[in-house]
Amino acid sequence: MRYNALTIDVEHWWCNEFLKRYLPEKREDQLIDSVRFILDILDKYNVRATFFVLGSAAEEHPEVLEMIYENGHEIGSHAYSHEPLYKLTREQFEKEIKQSIKIIHKTTGEKSLGFRAPHFSINNRTKWAFEILEKYGFKYDSSIFPIKTNLYGVPNAPLTPYHPSKEDVSKHDPERRIIEFPLSVIRLAGINIPISGGFYLRTFPLRFMKWALKKVSKERPAVIYIHPWEIYPYTPRLKASPLARFEAYHGTGLPTLRKFKALLKEFKFKPMGDIVDEL
Repeated sequence: MRYNALTIDVEHWWCNEFLKRYLPEKREDQLIDSVRFILDILDKYNVRATFFVLGSAAEEHPEVLEMIYENGHEIGSHAYSHEPLYKLTREQFEKEIKQSIKIIHKTTGEKSLGFRAPHFSINNRTKWAFEILEKYGFKYDSSIFPIKTNLYGVPNAPLTPYHPSKEDVSKHDPERRIIEFPLSVIRLAGINIPISGGFYLRTFPLRFMKWALKKVSKERPAVIYIHPWEIYPYTPRLKASPLARFEAYHGTGLPTLRKFKALLKEFKFKPMGDIVDEL
């Protein structure tokens, strides 16, 4: 059975885009507990993963980096502020990358080789990000989602790892150093259906997720992503509009925890960096 890439996006629960207008001044910080919770689960199933850690969260709680590193997982960068790249200038993004690298290296002594943009916000509008990632020695990125939503997506991007062109991030350029490891989709009736995780894992039935992941992993390594707050049982629930509550909370806690454990039990996973090394 093929190995698939398991990735964890580490950020505060209040980074959810749909909750921004409803956030109180005082917020319950559960980052350490939620990361410890997911680490214990991975340890139980003997699975190693890639943790894309938000720089500002790691700066506030360096013990989170220590826990992840000491448990043998790969640590990648998730930038610093969690602002989508299209809200940053090149200079601001480069500053965030330098901050993130410094914070991770200070705690682990190692250099991050993988990156995931907040909100999957690399597209042709922000393609300059790849030049900065290459400048600072990143080996791979996993920010491109081959779908189209109001928030993100490059619908015509390749479904397998590739080297993104400087002119068009949906095109392969063998001369480019950095590797793009796109989020997983399954193509049905000519449409790309997202199955990578997050909201999609929370929403789709487990039976469908298993079927889709089996189908994808026969052709290429699949990518699963999740946030610790999505499976942590005690994530705060704010009063918000019905749409915001659905987007932010649908399936969180025990329902998605059960799905997550079922996937860990049935499929083989390892850090994304390990799979990139084998390409």
